[in-house]
Amino acid sequence: MTQPMVATASPAVLELEPGTYWWCRCGRSQHQPFCDGTHKNTGFTPLAFTLEEKQRVALCRCKHTGGQPFCDGTHRKFLPA
Repeated sequence: MTQPMVATASPAVLELEPGTYWWCRCGRSQHQPFCDGTHKNTGFTPLAFTLEEKQRVALCRCKHTGGQPFCDGTHRKFLPA
Protein backbone atom coordinates (compact mmCIF):
# COMPACT_ATOMS: atom_id res chain seq x y z
CA MET A 1 0.00 0.00 0.00
CA THR A 2 1.75 3.17 -1.17
CA GLN A 3 -1.07 5.68 -0.72
CA PRO A 4 -3.38 5.89 2.28
CA MET A 5 -7.06 5.14 1.85
CA VAL A 6 -9.42 8.10 2.07
CA ALA A 7 -11.51 7.33 5.16
CA THR A 8 -13.88 10.18 4.33
CA ALA A 9 -13.64 13.56 2.61
CA SER A 10 -14.21 15.67 5.71
CA PRO A 11 -12.28 16.41 8.91
CA ALA A 12 -13.20 15.13 12.36
CA VAL A 13 -13.83 18.24 14.45
CA LEU A 14 -13.31 17.25 18.07
CA GLU A 15 -12.85 18.79 21.51
CA LEU A 16 -9.88 16.87 22.93
CA GLU A 17 -8.49 16.78 26.45
CA PRO A 18 -4.75 17.18 27.09
CA GLY A 19 -2.85 13.99 26.32
CA THR A 20 -1.23 11.91 23.61
CA TYR A 21 -3.28 10.59 20.71
CA TRP A 22 -2.46 8.23 17.84
CA TRP A 23 -3.71 9.46 14.47
CA CYS A 24 -4.41 6.87 11.76
CA ARG A 25 -2.23 7.39 8.67
CA CYS A 26 -3.41 4.44 6.58
CA GLY A 27 -7.14 5.29 6.45
CA ARG A 28 -8.26 1.76 7.41
CA SER A 29 -9.08 2.32 11.09
CA GLN A 30 -12.70 1.79 12.13
CA HIS A 31 -12.15 4.44 14.84
CA GLN A 32 -11.31 7.39 12.58
CA PRO A 33 -9.41 9.59 12.93
CA PHE A 34 -7.58 7.48 15.52
CA CYS A 35 -5.55 4.31 15.00
CA ASP A 36 -7.06 0.92 15.86
CA GLY A 37 -4.11 -1.20 14.67
CA THR A 38 -5.49 -2.15 11.24
CA HIS A 39 -2.40 -0.64 9.57
CA LYS A 40 -0.53 -3.88 10.17
CA ASN A 41 1.20 -5.01 6.96
CA THR A 42 0.33 -1.78 5.11
CA GLY A 43 3.67 -0.02 5.48
CA PHE A 44 2.00 2.75 7.48
CA THR A 45 2.37 3.55 11.16
CA PRO A 46 0.21 5.85 13.28
CA LEU A 47 1.33 9.38 14.15
CA ALA A 48 1.53 10.31 17.82
CA PHE A 49 0.61 13.88 18.72
CA THR A 50 0.28 15.55 22.09
CA LEU A 51 -2.01 18.33 23.24
CA GLU A 52 -0.90 20.35 26.25
CA GLU A 53 -4.34 21.80 26.90
CA LYS A 54 -7.96 21.09 26.03
CA GLN A 55 -8.69 22.31 22.54
CA ARG A 56 -10.95 22.00 19.55
CA VAL A 57 -9.13 20.44 16.59
CA ALA A 58 -9.97 19.42 13.03
CA LEU A 59 -8.21 16.12 12.36
CA CYS A 60 -7.70 14.93 8.81
CA ARG A 61 -9.65 11.87 7.67
CA CYS A 62 -8.70 11.97 3.96
CA LYS A 63 -5.10 11.17 5.03
CA HIS A 64 -3.56 13.47 2.41
CA THR A 65 -3.17 16.66 4.45
CA GLY A 66 0.12 18.51 4.34
CA GLY A 67 -0.13 19.26 8.08
CA GLN A 68 -0.56 15.83 9.64
CA PRO A 69 -2.63 15.17 11.71
CA PHE A 70 -4.54 18.41 11.20
CA CYS A 71 -6.88 19.16 8.31
CA ASP A 72 -5.61 21.65 5.72
CA GLY A 73 -8.58 21.38 3.33
CA THR A 74 -6.98 18.82 1.00
CA HIS A 75 -10.09 16.62 1.40
CA ARG A 76 -11.95 18.93 -1.01
CA LYS A 77 -10.21 17.27 -3.96
CA PHE A 78 -11.86 13.96 -2.96
CA LEU A 79 -15.43 15.35 -3.00
CA PRO A 80 -17.71 14.35 -5.88
CA ALA A 81 -17.83 16.91 -8.70
